Amino acid sequence: MGVSLKDVAEHAGVSIKTVSNVVNNYQHVTPAMRTKVQAAIDELGYVPNLTARHLRKGRTGILALAVPELGNPYFAELAGAVVDAAAEHDYTVLLDHTRGERAREVLVSQGFRARVIDGLILSPIELEAEDLRSRDHDAPLVLLGEREYDLPFDHIAIDNVAASRIAVRHLIGLGRTRIAFLGARTDRSNRPAHLRLRGWREELTAAGLPAPDALVAPTSGWDRGDGAEAMARLLESGQRPDAVFAYNDLVAIGAMRVLSERGLRVPWDVAVVGFDDIAEGQFGAVTLTTISPDKQSIARLAVESVLRRLQSPGPTGGRELAAEFRLLERESTLGRR
Repeated sequence: MGVSLKDVAEHAGVSIKTVSNVVNNYQHVTPAMRTKVQAAIDELGYVPNLTARHLRKGRTGILALAVPELGNPYFAELAGAVVDAAAEHDYTVLLDHTRGERAREVLVSQGFRARVIDGLILSPIELEAEDLRSRDHDAPLVLLGEREYDLPFDHIAIDNVAASRIAVRHLIGLGRTRIAFLGARTDRSNRPAHLRLRGWREELTAAGLPAPDALVAPTSGWDRGDGAEAMARLLESGQRPDAVFAYNDLVAIGAMRVLSERGLRVPWDVAVVGFDDIAEGQFGAVTLTTISPDKQSIARLAVESVLRRLQSPGPTGGRELAAEFRLLERESTLGRR
């Protein structure tokens, strides 16, 4: 059998209640008593039974995180941040992969795992407001990303338009005047692409520079191959940008590969900015300038939002929570120093 609270209490010469207060991090325990009990815990190797603790509260101790693409480093890194944030509250995270398909997003959002999770954090792509209006169970739901539903669920996102304008402003400040946008989408559901394109257009217009459709290269996906194909198509059309703002880092990395193959030097011939700040962008032959969303802040806000709903159940309005972002300037715009 494992070490129990009673064993720790006897070893420390205190009550079981005192040990429980230390284990649960209650604030009214004196520093001396906390040190004494912690020493007994360390000596005996006591491990709290988190499952039993959650069950006593009528909970499972599990949160679910559903993202569209686990193969995308941004979502993989975000998932890691959510796992870490949940662990701070003694929660485990169950991961779901929706592929950005509406049917899968509906299935997840409707609570097909409601009996095994306490709450759901969902990053939707195709999900519509009517899909959520029919939601008939009370497990808290928090939404991530740029889809806006005007429904009573907390929603966490960064300001994509403002972030994109900062990225384009950086390129303009370097003297670039023919700035292409790679990663536009024709489907209405991909709101981040539309917002980032809007930011690109607004900043060029504000600077008195042209924002022609000829410099907008659509993609059918978010990956490196999509960026490479879009960059090749843009160059083959006769357009020669002196800078590229890409929908995300993967698209930017694919574009830089094609630029290198065509004998164009980054950043001297073409400067490149991505979006997402994935780790891969720091280790290429040319490190990538990028917009860096605060993934840790997004994760923390998401987990805290779920737990807030668990602590205060009942009908409440949804909150719009903004996460921070910043521009990280690297070699793809500044060159190697």
